[in-house]
Amino acid sequence: QNKNFTSHCKIPEPQLAYAVIFGCIMVLGLPLNGVSLWILLRRHSIKSPNVVFMINLAVSDLLLIIALPLRIYSYATGTWTFNTVACKSAKLLFYMNIRTSSIFITFLSVDRLLAVVYPLRSRHVRTASNAMKAAALAWLTILPINIIEVVNPSRGSNKYNESFCFERHPDQQDLPLIKILPQAAIFQLVLLVTLLTVNIVSTFLVSWTLHKHLSDCARVNNKVNVLLLYVMNLMIFTVCFLPVTVGLFISGQHKYLLSLATANCCLDPLLYYFSLDTRGVKPSQFFLF
Repeated sequence: QNKNFTSHCKIPEPQLAYAVIFGCIMVLGLPLNGVSLWILLRRHSIKSPNVVFMINLAVSDLLLIIALPLRIYSYATGTWTFNTVACKSAKLLFYMNIRTSSIFITFLSVDRLLAVVYPLRSRHVRTASNAMKAAALAWLTILPINIIEVVNPSRGSNKYNESFCFERHPDQQDLPLIKILPQAAIFQLVLLVTLLTVNIVSTFLVSWTLHKHLSDCARVNNKVNVLLLYVMNLMIFTVCFLPVTVGLFISGQHKYLLSLATANCCLDPLLYYFSLDTRGVKPSQFFLF
């Protein structure tokens, strides 16, 4: 009886706000990434490694976006009328996006680093074949880890799926994830710190190289856009990925951090623009809308 009451009671006002926030992210992210993926596949050769990484990044974002309606419905109505498989799938796609997006963004950073700092020596490394292998390795590594974390029966939130998919068990509402799933929290922290470090080092090396060869216009088509690509990479990491990762260790209530992390799917299309424009692509050829 209590469980049935919990399943159909109204949710607090702040959670209605989260439904609006996730709804806005979906409305913006779906056309941005859908059109971006269409343009990448139709107008650009997959022979380029950075295009391979951008396609995988767009796919990761779209997988997250197609799961957002479940989250929006739950926060808007305060009920969960779907089965456990749908709940776990929605959670899986969210964590897949956070981790794979951070990896593919880092791949883009490293690809630009090699192209700018080591243009000749990196030619045999910067191939579409190697990019596809790296992308496949990322998916095959992250997918089983996330499946284990989401399906893990010891996860407290699974005990509460029948009433509300995206809330933890009442006894664990205020506990940080490090107290519930320490392995998952530590893995996320190590992954993020490693990738963020790679992005910071890449930004420094590319900035130093561009400054050193400031008069050599032939080396890079658009130096400003190269730097803007790295600025966007660091902004996505610090605004979207870093807060939610730190929140795993200090807070149990972190829906606002999840909304920040989800917003990365609206910022990623800017990376496509800056990355493609560094190769001489005109803005009008990328953004059709």
